[in-house]
Amino acid sequence: MRRTLSRLAGALPPGTQAVAGGTVVMGIASYVHLGVAGHNLTVGAMANVSVLWTITMSIGIGLFFPIEQELTRIVAARTARDRGATPVVRRATALTAAVLGAVLLALGLAADPIAAALFHGDRGLVAALGAAFAGMAASYLTRGVLAGLGRFTAYGTQLATDGALRILLAFACALFGLHSDLAFSLVLAVAPVTAVLLTLPPLLRGLRPGPPIGWRELCGDLGLLICSTLLAQLVVNAVVVSTKLLAPTDAALIAALLNALVLARVPLFVFGSLQASLLSGLSTAIAAGDRAAFARMLRRITTVVTLLGLAGGIPAVLLGPWLIQVLFAAEPVLGPLDFLWMSLGTIAYMLAMILGQALMVLHRHAQQLLCWVAGTVVLAAVTFAPGDVATRVVLAYALGSAVTVLGMLAALRRAFPGAGTSGSGPGAQDTGRVEAGSPGR
Repeated sequence: MRRTLSRLAGALPPGTQAVAGGTVVMGIASYVHLGVAGHNLTVGAMANVSVLWTITMSIGIGLFFPIEQELTRIVAARTARDRGATPVVRRATALTAAVLGAVLLALGLAADPIAAALFHGDRGLVAALGAAFAGMAASYLTRGVLAGLGRFTAYGTQLATDGALRILLAFACALFGLHSDLAFSLVLAVAPVTAVLLTLPPLLRGLRPGPPIGWRELCGDLGLLICSTLLAQLVVNAVVVSTKLLAPTDAALIAALLNALVLARVPLFVFGSLQASLLSGLSTAIAAGDRAAFARMLRRITTVVTLLGLAGGIPAVLLGPWLIQVLFAAEPVLGPLDFLWMSLGTIAYMLAMILGQALMVLHRHAQQLLCWVAGTVVLAAVTFAPGDVATRVVLAYALGSAVTVLGMLAALRRAFPGAGTSGSGPGAQDTGRVEAGSPGR
């Protein structure tokens, strides 16, 4: 058993273990935050928190996580070539501020219709949504720099601090009798901003002057990546939002599906500790022209993630319907089959994220986007087909993710034919350099 665990640890990209602790705290925080809210809010107020949490974790991640990914890729490549990243960080900060400003402006202009459609007319929750987006923008910007610099201890510290604050603030709301959906929603803004401020010093110490970066180099593929990530977040979070649209008065089902999705996505919280280090490792391998290391890392992480998905999915299917009632005070409206589809969807989604990062490092952003478009089309077709609402939305998640994986496998084989082979040597390294430099768009 010890040998097996050692082998699995050796298969992980460098930096994974440093991030894992913070990711575990962040994952626990999501359960505690939603669990405490579920036990202290009315069904209607919890439905509001569920929708706001889902939008934050879908649109917010869709907009700002691509900035982290591009920063990680660019800064890691510069670090591998011993070039400073200060010009990159300055431009990325301006870009992040512009994206956040556009989002806040849109929320301000459409506050009334958004509040009426999603939050029973409560404009305060629209403001809380904007604050949560601001927290995400700051988090992903700084994490992208930390991952690119290889400062994974600081990266993990930010995650752990963010998660610990969410737990403390959630219990504080309950302790002081704040039975308010607004109070529990503001936790999503206060915790990340505080964590960013506490982990700024190691980021600033790692910056060095370097050659300037053009907007084209920073943003050339960012639009495609944002579209891909938004569609990915739509696929992984559509369960709750789709139910809100298809059955807007069924607050118990909306809340239960969010609780079930969070439970079925336990492997995703662990997977989060792999993503930053994986992208940094793949980018470094390609920058160094090491085709063999790229392929080897990709094969190993795919195996680890599949095992991770099974380890989390089997207990979710067997115990999920009971656990969401105990942990989140959910209504008994879901069964084991619902959890099966959500667990299978989670495994496929994680594989799609891995293959998508490989395509991104190889500058195949357009192919990555097309695969997510195909998965989204399948998701929409299943969601709006006849039948039980709960069954449709969880089946759509599984099938949409699976179609995306199949498309990415085909795209990756075309972009990098040697990804499924091993070997090293000058020939392999030359191929790696050709692939890294080809436009692929």
